[in-house]
Amino acid sequence: QVQVVESGGSLVQAGGSLRLSCAASTNIVNIRITGWYRQAPGKQRDLVAAITSGGSTNYADSVKGRFTISRDNAKNTVYLQMNSLKPEDTAVYYCRITTTLNRDYWGQGTQVTVSS
Repeated sequence: QVQVVESGGSLVQAGGSLRLSCAASTNIVNIRITGWYRQAPGKQRDLVAAITSGGSTNYADSVKGRFTISRDNAKNTVYLQMNSLKPEDTAVYYCRITTTLNRDYWGQGTQVTVSS
């Protein structure tokens, strides 16, 4: 059974911080990229940040300097540290895992709500 589980979403005041976690089951092997995406109501799902197996990271311009993606290989978990949150960060945040064979696994999402 494969599983990708996001956690850490919550209601937070503007300017606050949250840390999201993306935990992958151990039978997901040969991970090439783990990415965080977000989708607000009525909007498309967009890439927020990604980290490769080699440790390279990429961020959307809107979150550069505020968000940090990292990983803990021992726990098979990727984190998204979100600081200086803004109301426009409000969305459901999804974790996407892409393997070296380009198989994708998505989590169910975790809600982040930033109040003004």
